[in-house]
Amino acid sequence: MSRPLHLDPERFFPAEPATRGIAVRLFSVVERLPILSPHGHTDPAWFALNAPFEDAVSLLLWPDHYLLRMLMSVGVSLERLGVRPGDGSPAEEDRRVIWRRFAEQFHLFRATPSRLWLEHVFGNLFDLKVRLEPDTADLYFDTINAALLTPPFKPRALYDAFGIEVLATTEGALDSLHHHRAIGASGWSGRVITTFRPDDVTDPERADFAANVRLLGELTGEDCSDWRGYLAALKRRRAFFREHGATATDHGHPTAATANLSEGEAGQLFARVLEGGASPADAERFRAQMLTEMARMSCDDGMVMQLHAGAWRNHNGALLRRFGRDKGGDFPTQTNFTAALKPLLDLFGGRRDFTLILFTLDESTYSRELAPLAGHYPCLRLGPAWWFHDAPDAMLRYRRSTTETAGFYNTVGFNDDTRAFLSIPARHDLARRIDCAYLAELVATRRLDEDEAAEVALDLAYRLPKAAYRL
Repeated sequence: MSRPLHLDPERFFPAEPATRGIAVRLFSVVERLPILSPHGHTDPAWFALNAPFEDAVSLLLWPDHYLLRMLMSVGVSLERLGVRPGDGSPAEEDRRVIWRRFAEQFHLFRATPSRLWLEHVFGNLFDLKVRLEPDTADLYFDTINAALLTPPFKPRALYDAFGIEVLATTEGALDSLHHHRAIGASGWSGRVITTFRPDDVTDPERADFAANVRLLGELTGEDCSDWRGYLAALKRRRAFFREHGATATDHGHPTAATANLSEGEAGQLFARVLEGGASPADAERFRAQMLTEMARMSCDDGMVMQLHAGAWRNHNGALLRRFGRDKGGDFPTQTNFTAALKPLLDLFGGRRDFTLILFTLDESTYSRELAPLAGHYPCLRLGPAWWFHDAPDAMLRYRRSTTETAGFYNTVGFNDDTRAFLSIPARHDLARRIDCAYLAELVATRRLDEDEAAEVALDLAYRLPKAAYRL
């Protein structure tokens, strides 16, 4: 017999009744605020074309590396989930069969954020009243697919229904941004902006780095065989992105290393990495210098800079070779910030017209490095708990580790950083609930008055991200 799906209205709040009551009151202040999604990876084509989403598998399962990695961990191959290898080898094609396999393993996600988000989507968006289990797999598949064919489930209608005020996508430096142009020309009132992600032309360890730099020169008319020409080309691309609404850049580096080389040293290093075969030390030094150059450009053009450091991407080499990037083979690593950022901070740390938002997958750095740094340097802000840590307990650990040193106002509220469009309301709902739970504890222990806590809840949910990302 199918078991009911129940979303408790007081979920994630403290168990102690009085404190839970405070959290409920605080949440009522922020529950229905507009959603600001200033950093994420949704597909701008959805909003440019406004075509119906295809089906439950392609929308909810395939793009979600959280789901894929867990299923792989118990031996469910990507081929059995319908993900075709790059060499063209066969994969399961029957989407209903794929969904059934997912349902058979859904118990793996108990107490994970993936289940929390998905059940929010299932219950609130598709009005499903029973849990996803093997015997309800077909009910889910048919209900979701039928809904996706209707006008209220088209991308722009969902954007409006979700209460999104602005949504940022992320594109590489060479992207034509044609989908963003189409959105702008359509007359639709939704605000979908791009974010400048230059890793494709700043990371010498990418196999396509040299080819990308050549294309950068062709796109901009600059001589990218020369260090000065290369920097001029990047400035042109940043301006192009700003013309399409960008207010921020994003940098996904393995470490937070920065450097301050002379122009001559930087030019020589650039020549070496452009030739190919750069040593790992050269590649790391070049990425470090490029973070400093991007900061310098942000001081000039006003774009907010984001650094997502500490991910060992594509750790599973066999997975990368067979299926490509973003299939769940990435892992957190230890990350140094205090020493790594010093060259950049020596140059720009005291500037109030420059904002650098720091993200980490190394929780040990929150209280040891990140909160003290953000609590001192005017340019620094802390991004929210990210990727492996955007989960209830980790979000609470983040607040408890950072608030006493950095306060609330050296953080930037919440951003969902997701490819899974339907999960955006669920993720913001969870973040608001966790912040209200933490604030309720402060009120209950007489560390904060409730009226102040309500102001902080509003700031975290809306005002801080709006200000930090210059929206």
